[in-house]
Amino acid sequence: MLANLLTGFSISFSLHNILYCFIGCTLGQIIGVLPGLGPTATIALLLSLTYKLDLTSSIIMLAGIWYGSMYGGTVTSILLKIPGEPSSVMTCVEGYQMALQGRAGKALGIAAFGSFIAGTFGTLMLSLLAPPLSRFAILFGPPEYTALMILGLTLVLYLSSGSTVKAIQMGVLGLAIGTIGMDPVNAVERFTFGVETLMERINIATVAMGLFGIAEVLYLAESAEGRSLRDAVRCPSRLRDLLPDARDWRASLLPIARGSVLGFFVGMIPGGGATISSFASYAMEKRFSRDPSRFGKGAIEGVAGPESANNSASTGTFVPLLTLGIPTNAAMALLMGAFMIHGVIPGPFILEQHRDVFWGIVTSMYIGNAILLILNIPLIRIFVKILDVPASFLSPLIVTICIIGAYSVNNNPDDVLVMLVFGGLGYFMKKMDYEPAPLILAYVLGPILEKSLRQSLIKSQGSISIFWTRPIAAVLLGTAALLMILPVFRAVWKRPWRAT
Repeated sequence: MLANLLTGFSISFSLHNILYCFIGCTLGQIIGVLPGLGPTATIALLLSLTYKLDLTSSIIMLAGIWYGSMYGGTVTSILLKIPGEPSSVMTCVEGYQMALQGRAGKALGIAAFGSFIAGTFGTLMLSLLAPPLSRFAILFGPPEYTALMILGLTLVLYLSSGSTVKAIQMGVLGLAIGTIGMDPVNAVERFTFGVETLMERINIATVAMGLFGIAEVLYLAESAEGRSLRDAVRCPSRLRDLLPDARDWRASLLPIARGSVLGFFVGMIPGGGATISSFASYAMEKRFSRDPSRFGKGAIEGVAGPESANNSASTGTFVPLLTLGIPTNAAMALLMGAFMIHGVIPGPFILEQHRDVFWGIVTSMYIGNAILLILNIPLIRIFVKILDVPASFLSPLIVTICIIGAYSVNNNPDDVLVMLVFGGLGYFMKKMDYEPAPLILAYVLGPILEKSLRQSLIKSQGSISIFWTRPIAAVLLGTAALLMILPVFRAVWKRPWRAT
């Protein structure tokens, strides 16, 4: 292992590979800040450049775009309540509240450090455990995906800082919205009402920008909060006063550790990914907190955990790609295409036939995470200055960014209208004290659940026994049932009549 790492660093530390790593990380950071465009579209646009580069350099650059975007999505989530990436949705919940309390720098700082720690941990795990973990990932079939999605939907119970009943209602609404589009099995239109734009699923970035960004602008426009936004952040004169202090680190160390481990394993499983891992991390931190009522009001753990999880997950997605040749998402599929352009097929034989390429790419991730940390920390003070802009200027800027982001998803003006509809929905949800996070989670998981459930039933000829005759699926469903029962049991246990 040491010899392999030394070989990899000798490749990734070459001047031209460091340059390509820097270019990729910088582009990823910028793309993460701009909502809607996303790393997948950027990788697709730059894929043609790989014809003129050697394989290692091109993958190093494209991989830097992928995990660098996870850093960038944090900035607008915390400062403007616009998730630059779907994986940054949970960061909006706590990070924006911290910004309004004058703690934007601390939120950005803990996100940067947590992302660096988690990204480095994920790369280390990729170095050590890729082959055995890939064999575990391949055991997941439709029944296991179904059980995993059901387990994920139980997180709805823990995502709301208010009423559990309202969280469940939002979850049901998210599942309903997720059925809009083409049937995943029979390719039949559902609930499109003849609108061509709705034939494909509504993009998650469009939904998130409406529910968070547009809704927040509408809410600020009618409240005194908008007039006091400029005074919420007072930028200290020294950088160290902006960074997390010892108290913040004590609160964040365990969430960073838990998020790093959880994110890597969820990212490794096809169908998991950075978005789901960030939701799971937030729910876990709220579950483990001694005072769950702090969540939704600026709890730093709610930034540290999800940000660590999504960065670790972005590294975990490379495990099935490099060791099995299985891309877990669209971005990984494009990276696989970059390999194939050079006549290399990712999979079990890459460690034997292209060892230098494998270890050069893996070790470049250590360098990339260090570059991203170096880029982010000095810029925190500049980022925080954004909130010094008066709300009368900031609100139109947020709307403009959202409109550009929604349009850039598919270059379709109808997507802007869809975003505005969800913005109106988010505004009324905020007025009625409904939180958007459960809706987003259900919207992400619903289509995956439906497809895997129907595939499982087709495979078993309609018998539901397939879900408990397969050990992994049975364990996941049992865990989901336990998580649903525990809150009810706790509520009954605390009833006043027990004291009589």
